Amino acid sequence: MRSVARTAGRAAVALLGATALTMGLASSASAATVNRTITDGGSTYNLSLTAPSTAAASGTNVTVSGSGYNPSQGVYVGLCAVPAGVNVNNPATWNSKPTPCLGGQDQAGTTGASHWVNSTWWWLSPNNSSPYTESGGRGSFSVSIHVKAQLSSTITCGQGGVTCAIVTRADHYDSNDRKYDVYVPVAFS
Repeated sequence: MRSVARTAGRAAVALLGATALTMGLASSASAATVNRTITDGGSTYNLSLTAPSTAAASGTNVTVSGSGYNPSQGVYVGLCAVPAGVNVNNPATWNSKPTPCLGGQDQAGTTGASHWVNSTWWWLSPNNSSPYTESGGRGSFSVSIHVKAQLSSTITCGQGGVTCAIVTRADHYDSNDRKYDVYVPVAFS
């Protein structure tokens, strides 16, 4: 009995290790990090957003992580079309709200296409929300979202001039604040 449990335990550890290695190799090969420094309320925040730069057009779950965020400002993490006039390589042009986004704001958490990160009201939407991990007055997160090339019945990333990115943007309590916009461009295959 003991050797069966030990063998099962070793098999589980081996499977977890192989899965972690495979996932690490798959995500690290196509991950990109974008950094942005902002000032909000007299404090400087060094935002960092890491997300895959490529994804399957048919849809896949991806892990997105961020650090350096203001834990008093909630953000949405999702896949959005890059607005006209926005150059993802130039934060000075990030003056328009990233939209439309796959699944919209998804406050009910029904699509899995976005995630709401905030330290105050996250418990109101437990299906797609979580608090920041806070350290030294800065917030970080690691969340999973579902992305696919087709944002809507008429908008598809990579078609008709539509460029898409995995983004953070200020949540619905401050949706016109562009300081927390960070873009990681994503291509679909």
